[in-house]
Amino acid sequence: MLSDDFISHIGAQKRYSPRTQAIYADTIREYYAFVYPESKDLDSLNQSQELESFNPLTIRGFVANGLENGLTSRTMNLKLSALSSFCGYLVKVGLMTSNPVHKVFRPKEEHRLPQFFTQEALAGYFDLRQNDFEGKEGYIHLRNRMIIMLLYATGMRRAELCGLKIDQFDKGRQVFRIIGKGDKEREIPIPNLICEYILVYLKRIREEFPSNDSLFFLTDKGKPIYPALINNVVKDELTGIEGFTGRKTPHVLRHSLATHLLNNGADLNSIKEVLGHSSLAATQVYTHNSFEQLKKTYLTAHPRAKNGGKNGN
Repeated sequence: MLSDDFISHIGAQKRYSPRTQAIYADTIREYYAFVYPESKDLDSLNQSQELESFNPLTIRGFVANGLENGLTSRTMNLKLSALSSFCGYLVKVGLMTSNPVHKVFRPKEEHRLPQFFTQEALAGYFDLRQNDFEGKEGYIHLRNRMIIMLLYATGMRRAELCGLKIDQFDKGRQVFRIIGKGDKEREIPIPNLICEYILVYLKRIREEFPSNDSLFFLTDKGKPIYPALINNVVKDELTGIEGFTGRKTPHVLRHSLATHLLNNGADLNSIKEVLGHSSLAATQVYTHNSFEQLKKTYLTAHPRAKNGGKNGN
């Protein structure tokens, strides 16, 4: 099938993650199921059927159907992006003359600010856990603390953490070399104290799993960690700790780092490099959170803002 060729292409040539490949494949299959509801075997679709299914009117119907069934505008826009990428590939290989998704208006999304934890809450968590790195705790206990520490200290994505290798930590230069989307590399400096904690952790993992010489994080059975495990670690570690409300996910820790860097004077280009964003536009969303922090500071400190403006002249 053309869709199989496309998934192979984005994996081998575009270096898309396995998760992204699976999402794109599921979206295309979902689209075919919408276009050919009576088909009992979507894998039997021929090339003509695949190509004929893509036209602006049918794609609009797919979007409308999704929205009517309770899917959000954001979800449908992500599905449109997958279909657009597929059609773009078909144009590139000469099977389409133009991308029909470009003629479909995308549903308007509700603007949401990224969630983040406060600096005070994270400081409180690390104060509670600082004695864990004296080397007395078991590997899993230490590993879970290190996962939280690196997610916040580096702003790594969950997938980047899953694939992290020991040799990506440069002890001499005190940096992590992160392999991001599309195999793009970036370096993130690590403070002295966290470097010391990392060395304690690496000593423990070598003692626990002497045959492992590559993976930075392992399960209790010495296997590579996986996304669901990281999600559970973050949720378990932060639940019940003062100041941690709302969603407790790896991505919220990433948002927290970006917001705190901006609030403490870092420029957007520097934050863009730390996060591994390909475009400054993706980083600019954090300026909204910075404005909220500015507003909070103003209302707390400005004499004309206190008590409804009754203080001061």
